[in-house]
Amino acid sequence: MTALIRIAALLLRGERRTFLRGFALAMIVLLMGVSLLGLSGWFITAAAAAGLAGAGAVFNVFAPSALVRFLALGRTAARYGERLATHDATLRALSGLRVRLLEGLLASPYRSLERLRANAALNRVTADIDALDGVALRLVLPGLAGLAVIALTAVALWGLVHPWVGLTVGLGYAGLPSLVFLIGQRLARRPSRRAEAAMQATRSRMVDLVAAREDLTVYGQLQAMRGTVGSAITRHGAAQADVDRIERRMGMGLDLTGAGVTAATLAIGGTLADAGAISAAQAAIGIFAALALSEAVAPVRRALTEIGRMVPAARRILPSVVTPANTASTTPDKAPALRDSTLRLDGVTRRRSAAGLPLFAPISLSVAPGETLALTGPSGSGKSTVLLLAAGQIRPDIGPEKGTVTFGGHPVAALSRDALQSLIAMVPQRHALIAGTVAQNLRLAAPGAEDETLWAALRAVHLDRTVSARGGLALPLGFRGAGLSGGEARRLVLARAILHRPALLLLDEPTEGLDSATAQAVLAGLRQALPHAAILMAAHRPEETGFADRCVSLQTVD
Repeated sequence: MTALIRIAALLLRGERRTFLRGFALAMIVLLMGVSLLGLSGWFITAAAAAGLAGAGAVFNVFAPSALVRFLALGRTAARYGERLATHDATLRALSGLRVRLLEGLLASPYRSLERLRANAALNRVTADIDALDGVALRLVLPGLAGLAVIALTAVALWGLVHPWVGLTVGLGYAGLPSLVFLIGQRLARRPSRRAEAAMQATRSRMVDLVAAREDLTVYGQLQAMRGTVGSAITRHGAAQADVDRIERRMGMGLDLTGAGVTAATLAIGGTLADAGAISAAQAAIGIFAALALSEAVAPVRRALTEIGRMVPAARRILPSVVTPANTASTTPDKAPALRDSTLRLDGVTRRRSAAGLPLFAPISLSVAPGETLALTGPSGSGKSTVLLLAAGQIRPDIGPEKGTVTFGGHPVAALSRDALQSLIAMVPQRHALIAGTVAQNLRLAAPGAEDETLWAALRAVHLDRTVSARGGLALPLGFRGAGLSGGEARRLVLARAILHRPALLLLDEPTEGLDSATAQAVLAGLRQALPHAAILMAAHRPEETGFADRCVSLQTVD
């Protein structure tokens, strides 16, 4: 619950003025509703009493009638304004929360980002934000407005009717619905979580089914996958049925609460009226006000069904939206002045886990500007890990002799994220292309690049003819670059790295999927396009080791 409170505070703080306006309007709506019914009850009872007393001809019906119309119309207008204000503020607050969440995810350690599954992560982020859209609309604002109006109504009834009537209405509506909420949210917590988990499984499995339908068909697993989707849908239906059942029972509890408070008010008011302590019209005010306050506690029923989703969603989101990256200045840091563009690793190693053996023996190397160094060794020997160390994405182990990684005389770990992005480009084994045109993919590295600059990068990796023959820079690509072969996608990512103009280029098996002649041409094109860059690459193929100026072999630790 603490995480939910912090998320609620974050949402409310971002749109404080609009939410305050919505809160004020929500109170006005409830107060006008209570006043409308209370006045109507008084008016009807007082008019009847005046008629029975023979004073109906002199009873003023015009002022109460006008006030009833004013309250009815004003309540409708206030409700409309409240909905506009709170929904607008909620949408804007959630938009800001999405940005903070994505910024926090991007600031996660590289290994954490590497483990993310695109469809599962996207479904989770979307579902968590959707779950939190009711925090302000259906939990915080209605709850606070309801409690405030109950307190004000109790005070008003204390003065206008009788203290016992005010206490009965105030304590009854403040205490009993709160008890129903506490019991209901505890009962609904587990089935709500089951329903949410089943919905996430349904979404992820459906995406997997569509994305891998060809492979599933080839291997005869399509029906089995459809069965897992159907199983998730069945689990969601069963869990949602449990939630709905709890909602109905708690709704009945709220209805009984309202009926009980109203009955108690009627009994107390009737007793006081019989005793002559108050008039019948005053007693009617208390009864009708008690009826009207049922609207103030109505949101409790809806909140019960959603709080089970809100709490775990808040727990998952909170660590990402309170990271230092989200509280730091948004002004990009300038790249530091470098003495030179030499990369140096001195006595560096890395373990997979704190208790595990090092992936490789301590390594020392340097790569000067304009030089290409190839890392060699069997699969799993740590070549990709060395590249991540050089990029500053992970840090070396600290042993008796502390390993260091520096670039241009500066410790890589001390460089800001903006400086690292400005100086260093890395092309990992798995290419990262977006659904969009070739130009859009290239301009991720150089947003302001002219078309001719993009063509120059494509020529450097010998992809210009392929792109030109298939529609040019406007060639549309699907999800993860669908529409290109593996080798073509690889070259497009290399062209994007060229456009970044890095001082240090890190390549993880850059010619994977290319034939020998194309691999040699692409490597030559890279060096020609970036003559002064230091290039460090993990190499498996002879074309890569033959292109390098030097090779360093990683030694495993027995």
